Amino acid sequence: MIAAISASGLRGRGGAGFPTGLKWERARAQADPVKYVICNGDEGDPGAFMDRAVLESDPHRVLEGLAIAAYAIGAAEGYLYIRAEYPLAVRNIRAAILQAEGRGLLEGLRLEVREGAGAFVCGEETALIASLEGRRGTPRLRPPYPVEKGFRGRPTLINNVETLASVPWIVRHGAQAFAAFGTQSSKGTKVFALAGKVNRGGLIEVPMGITILQVVEEIGGGMRNGREFKAAQIGGPSGGCIPARLADTPIDYDALASTGAVMGSGGLVALDDRDCMVDIARFFLRFTQAESCGKCTFCRIGTKRMLEILDRLCEGNGRPDDLQKLETLTDYVSRGSLCGLGQTAPNPVATTLRYFREEYEAHLHEKRCPAGRCPALIRYRVTDACIGCTLCAQACPVSAIAYRPYEKHAVDDSLCTRCDMCRQACQDDAIEVV
Repeated sequence: MIAAISASGLRGRGGAGFPTGLKWERARAQADPVKYVICNGDEGDPGAFMDRAVLESDPHRVLEGLAIAAYAIGAAEGYLYIRAEYPLAVRNIRAAILQAEGRGLLEGLRLEVREGAGAFVCGEETALIASLEGRRGTPRLRPPYPVEKGFRGRPTLINNVETLASVPWIVRHGAQAFAAFGTQSSKGTKVFALAGKVNRGGLIEVPMGITILQVVEEIGGGMRNGREFKAAQIGGPSGGCIPARLADTPIDYDALASTGAVMGSGGLVALDDRDCMVDIARFFLRFTQAESCGKCTFCRIGTKRMLEILDRLCEGNGRPDDLQKLETLTDYVSRGSLCGLGQTAPNPVATTLRYFREEYEAHLHEKRCPAGRCPALIRYRVTDACIGCTLCAQACPVSAIAYRPYEKHAVDDSLCTRCDMCRQACQDDAIEVV
């Protein structure tokens, strides 16, 4: 069984991309007679729902993959760690366990569902184990790795939902059938949550090796409203922003890593020319900074300092050495953090600095947001194309536009909150951001 999984080329779909067969082999090689298997269903990326869809709609497939993994390494007990925010997934997987046990399909394997409390860091293996044991979900130094000393100090195999869901297909169709998809180093298919400014968003499953541009144009249907494709943010909050000029990059573990991005668990956000890359970096860093467990100084304080710099830039209060400090901090935080959360948290900042430095410099030196997104650096102006239809006035939540039918409208800057609702409501493109 392990030889088949190794031959298939399956790699972990949770983000790190570690070879699944090698992980199973190391777990089986442990001499300890007591071993555990764990399904990591703690999907915490903003906008990601790949694991949720599988757990809710095809729970038996996940159970089958977990049972095969348990058989392969010699484990008799397993756990499914699922986010409490996924109540339907929890209910369906529990029902599936009862059904499988009722038919004798889990003979010799005891499975239990545990609900995570919503901590993003518990997607990391050692933090997940700590949470399972009833302790605070914080990571620990490795080695020893979980396959050597994990849950309750015993050898423990942890695989992501999508990884386990791929196992039954490989067993049923053969390793070579799976390896026929993908590239030399990244085999099979990958599920993504396609979001952002594309015409068609949602869950997609694509063969490894497909390019970013193919996903955006052919599957996503191109950008909405004919806007220009600017960048793709891949890998969730730990991922990176790949510019349109590199859109021919194949979706492959190694190819993405060469751009500074990561595969992650499978988030892909398409950005258009109205998206500010400084603000995008701030959005994702704000999430990872809030989700830091606080154990590491670099992650706890470093991400906070980075976020403060991004806040200053977006508010027009940047300091001369801010960009240099950002570059230094991205290096320190990525190299000095204990787990994957801190090590990859700087990726959105590092890649946007690398590919969109001119936007950072515009925010710093010119106090200007080229994309017209940062509220402190823009204002709204009504042009002569206005016909006085009052749609903008009706849409404004703070009455910054007076309700004057058939007259050219005006925006009161002292009241305007830069929510963009007036521009979206205008049917004559008579409101511009300056």
